[in-house]
Amino acid sequence: MELTGKNIMGSTSSAKGETLFYASNPSTGQQLNTPYHEATLQEVDEAITLAEVAFTEYREKTGSEKAAFLETVADELAALEQEIVGIGSQETGLPVGRLTGELGRTTGQLKLFASLLRDGSWVDARIDTADSNRKPVPKPDTRQMQIALGPVGVFGASNFPLAFSAAGGDTASALAAGCTVVVKAHPAHPGTSELVGNAIINAAKKSNMPNGVFSMVHGASIAVGQAIVRHPLIKAIGFTGSFRGGKSLFDEAARRDEPIPVYAEMGSTNPVFVLPGALKENHEALATGLSGSVQLGVGQFCTNPGLTIVPEQEEGNLFENVLKESISNAESATMLTDSIQRAYNSGLEKLRSKEAVDSISYGKKGEQQAQGIPEVLSVSANDFLSDKDLEEEVFGPSTLLVRTQDKAEMVKIAKGLNGHLTATVQGTETDLVEHADLLKILERKVGRLLINGFPTGVEVCHSMVHGGPFPATSDSRMTSVGTAAITRFTRPICYQNYPDTLLPDELKTDNPLNILRLENGAYVLPDK
Repeated sequence: MELTGKNIMGSTSSAKGETLFYASNPSTGQQLNTPYHEATLQEVDEAITLAEVAFTEYREKTGSEKAAFLETVADELAALEQEIVGIGSQETGLPVGRLTGELGRTTGQLKLFASLLRDGSWVDARIDTADSNRKPVPKPDTRQMQIALGPVGVFGASNFPLAFSAAGGDTASALAAGCTVVVKAHPAHPGTSELVGNAIINAAKKSNMPNGVFSMVHGASIAVGQAIVRHPLIKAIGFTGSFRGGKSLFDEAARRDEPIPVYAEMGSTNPVFVLPGALKENHEALATGLSGSVQLGVGQFCTNPGLTIVPEQEEGNLFENVLKESISNAESATMLTDSIQRAYNSGLEKLRSKEAVDSISYGKKGEQQAQGIPEVLSVSANDFLSDKDLEEEVFGPSTLLVRTQDKAEMVKIAKGLNGHLTATVQGTETDLVEHADLLKILERKVGRLLINGFPTGVEVCHSMVHGGPFPATSDSRMTSVGTAAITRFTRPICYQNYPDTLLPDELKTDNPLNILRLENGAYVLPDK
């Protein structure tokens, strides 16, 4: 499929903008051939207006119809695997195997949301029937369910060109909710986004979805993104990226005449707490596992462990030696963009400039460009506690070891943490009992708490939480992974004394969709 470099405006394309930009191969620094047209403000308005018109029809589609659409998107993406992986590898430097797996995750989450729609119970239907004999006043008939917000703006992520971009989790959950979507493609992988965007359009046509259910605009500057957030017809934003980028969008949305929610996943250092018993029993495996988790994806997952809290004991020294050796033997790898690599180096330089911080091991630099070199740094607990800058994320393959003298220091570190996506505790059964207070503290700090594992790798399932307290995300009540993500793009509505014939099928008395409902305070199971 030939790339056009144009904006996708529903079933048509547009290239009115005179500002052009190009993707580059980060491994070689070579500029790729296709010029991309940055969307004009007029094109952004046209895409969003089209989404609003489409929403009036799309929101009325049944769950089965929307499910068939999402499944068709997954089929279209699978059919384009070779082309998508090919251009994706050129634009990101990611290996074919990684991108193939990520495409599978992308199609898998589309199908997962389709299954949620076919079941139908996700709308959280609640029914309280009328009682005309209630004293002192009669009780009305009230019925509640979740409905779609309206057109949603989605920002593609740099580190996941498929799973968190044009057809990624934000788009999938918004479409599942019944919202239309306008994506701002990430300028680091515009060709990948164009192929995926066209696959969505083909699926929309095959599924008889309204024109404008999906559009995608390009832009290397911040103007396009700001225009999406500011547009009065946009009702919510999904974003995965840096704290600076997410917070600026959040602030922009708050300044609107009608403020809207911005669901921003903004990064995390994902602290790992290694408890004394686990360190004594398993220091070598823990160090090797940590090294692999730090380096996974060249440290460019939002769940890489950038902070490791370790007791300063004999086994702690052995753990550190194994980790240092593993990192020193590690090869660097290509990061996603030159700017990400520069930011990584800048973050490390900031840490190294601290008198209390020591760089204790680093890997080997490769020949290609934009190399992320693995590194381990260390600091005492006391110095860590006195400098809040040391908790900041350094996006890349590094971790900061914090050496603690006792449990009290470990607990104090946990209490002082900002919000993070994850926290991991490595401990024996005895450790975990003795550190129950630590676990309770960490529950308030993160969206996902792991025992005896490593945080890299986010399972796409119904129970997953990929979120956390600020500044990890802009709303700790939500997740960007898993089926619960659908509620970011819905709101509750209550129908009072509505004729049964006018109610949505989800709330009709005879339950034609056969879904789970809360009826007069008791859950009524469907006949399945």
